[in-house]
Amino acid sequence: MRNRLAILLIAGLALSGNVVAGDAPAAWSDASQMVLVTVPGWNAMQGTLRTYERGDGGEWHEVGGSEPVVIGHSGAAWGIGLSPAQHDGPQKREGDGRSPAGVFRIGTTFGYAAHADTTMPYLALTATDYCMDVSGSPLYNRIADTAKVGAAALKGSSEPMRRDLHVQGDQRYRLGFVIEHNPNGVPQGGSCIFGHLWKTPDTGTTGCTAMNPATMRRLLAWLKPQAHPIFVLLPQDEYARLRHGWQLPSTRGGR
Repeated sequence: MRNRLAILLIAGLALSGNVVAGDAPAAWSDASQMVLVTVPGWNAMQGTLRTYERGDGGEWHEVGGSEPVVIGHSGAAWGIGLSPAQHDGPQKREGDGRSPAGVFRIGTTFGYAAHADTTMPYLALTATDYCMDVSGSPLYNRIADTAKVGAAALKGSSEPMRRDLHVQGDQRYRLGFVIEHNPNGVPQGGSCIFGHLWKTPDTGTTGCTAMNPATMRRLLAWLKPQAHPIFVLLPQDEYARLRHGWQLPSTRGGR
């Protein structure tokens, strides 16, 4: 069971890359929890995270306070998820150092400990878990266990999930969750996109969204699988442009 979960962790929705513009709100109509990250512009590295719940009337209501986050060291770029493709702006590519923008499912949570305070599916990481970031591999954009699939299947991956064991005690994946970007593994479309702990408040990532441990613990305790939670990342101008059409909430800043 664990092997199946590990390999399919980022599989996501089979048709998520095929949503058309008119179907945008329908693609996440079942979601009643949202993690929203806004950044000042495409090249900004620092942003603000807010959380929302959707009531019976369909309106989003903010819960909790806003929190600082960091994203890709090169900023953001349009990714592949639930939201329709956008062409006015940078496009996410493997290795570009940008975090994917758009609307995405929140997938499995993970961490170094055997258990975490969450009702979401949780993967206790081991020393043999890797995320495949080599485009063209059958396991591209998947987390898999070399003890199950063999070391050759993950040859070339630079994403050991137990960074504390492989990367000088690094704690950034001690708690995290999968952001289901590029679920169908489009070649060179970008891979291994997570929410995880930050190194410092001003250190960017290679494409993930990172936050302080207290924020992560709050998110994991709050997220519920039955709420079909989504993750939204947008530059502020794009958020203002798309908010009404995508039926996204108003932020306190009026956007």
